[in-house]
Amino acid sequence: MNIHRFINIDTLREEIFKSPLEQYILVSLSDKEIKLYPHAVRRMRQVGEDTDVSMVYCWYREENEDGSLMDHPLTQYMPGSVRDDFDFGALVMLNAADVLAATEDFGPEESQWLDGGWYALRLRLSQGRFFQMVPEYLYSVSRTDYRLSGAKQHDYVDPKNAAYQKEMEEILHQHLYEIDALVSEDRFEVDLSQAASLNYIEASVIIPVRNRVSTVGDAIRSALSQITSFDFNIIIIDNASTDGTRELIQEFTDPRVHLIALDGSENLGIGGCWNLGILSEHCGKFAVQLDSDDLYSSVNTLQKIVDKFYEGGYAAVIGSYEMTDFDLNSIPPGLIAHREWTDENGPNNALRINGLGAPRAFYTPIVREILFPNVSYGEDYAVCLRLSRDYKIGRIYESLYNCRRWHGNSDADLSIEKVNKNNSYKDFLRTNELVARILSNRKKYMSEAYNNESDNNIEDL
Repeated sequence: MNIHRFINIDTLREEIFKSPLEQYILVSLSDKEIKLYPHAVRRMRQVGEDTDVSMVYCWYREENEDGSLMDHPLTQYMPGSVRDDFDFGALVMLNAADVLAATEDFGPEESQWLDGGWYALRLRLSQGRFFQMVPEYLYSVSRTDYRLSGAKQHDYVDPKNAAYQKEMEEILHQHLYEIDALVSEDRFEVDLSQAASLNYIEASVIIPVRNRVSTVGDAIRSALSQITSFDFNIIIIDNASTDGTRELIQEFTDPRVHLIALDGSENLGIGGCWNLGILSEHCGKFAVQLDSDDLYSSVNTLQKIVDKFYEGGYAAVIGSYEMTDFDLNSIPPGLIAHREWTDENGPNNALRINGLGAPRAFYTPIVREILFPNVSYGEDYAVCLRLSRDYKIGRIYESLYNCRRWHGNSDADLSIEKVNKNNSYKDFLRTNELVARILSNRKKYMSEAYNNESDNNIEDL
């Protein structure tokens, strides 16, 4: 079986028509030379025939410059695996009939898509069909990207990719429309006066921390330095630190600082620590994030965030941040503003990317109803996705926050296994949210249909 390099949808259809007796077609997704292992094609075809799926993909190995091989496992595709950078590897096997059926209504303009239409093709193939991953190493390719995981993390927000990102957004929007998962523009504004009866102070800075003795003091001082027209406090949740972090926190005698000290028996991740913060009696009307590694970029950050809540009745406000080294010198990619967010389509496009930005702030009464999953990765993404389904989210596109990169960052250099674990969890979150949005839309349509029928019956009377 020949390997066909994916160029665009039209070319792929032509290749299929040239081989009318082939049930499956092998497609390369990169220009890398693919070295198939013995019986690899037979194995992929066997899996495809046994499971009757639209796509089969598999684990592979990357060959380093010195000739050594590095395992590259992949993750299983889920309904919510709709991010455009989902890793299928360099080679996939496609069901030819499914490809033709999925693309028969694609017009000439689809051939001009910047990724050749691969994103649109695999989203369409996933509608009502399944993809199967073979957790076996069946080929190898040369390794070309030697960057650490932290350096790759923000490729999608690089300004030079703006046109590509916009195109991918439009493709996902069409997919969500076709599966009835679009979030409408008429999301709720929040009545921010409802918290007045709870005697909240206006805002609380929430700092979960574990073993950050070299940075948490800077974070606390950054929070205490905020100049505001309202009262605020700081809630620090120390998750059983053993390096002197807790003792350092206790040196702060400012009455605005509240420490929640854990002994480790609680088994809490960052999300669980956030829950303790927002459920605390000390928590204010707005709960504002500050990681223990990082700093607010000015003394006016907190004021700007709270002002933004009142501008639009938002359930959450998300700012922008600058990537810096430990000494606050800007490092690539610089400002992370997430300008792919728009008020109209942001909640839909949020399913395509792996994060919504920072610093994040939440209207406490609503986030208390939702709570964070008790994990240490993706907990904020889960809450923001859930909020964006029903409520408006405000965005601030100027830098409010310095995100410091240093050797102690937990995501600076992750193994491929850890990256896969993180991506699988966010794909689970997206799947959960996608299904919830579909069910919500169908419930809404049924309610509207019922009301229209009732109105017609009344008119008939």
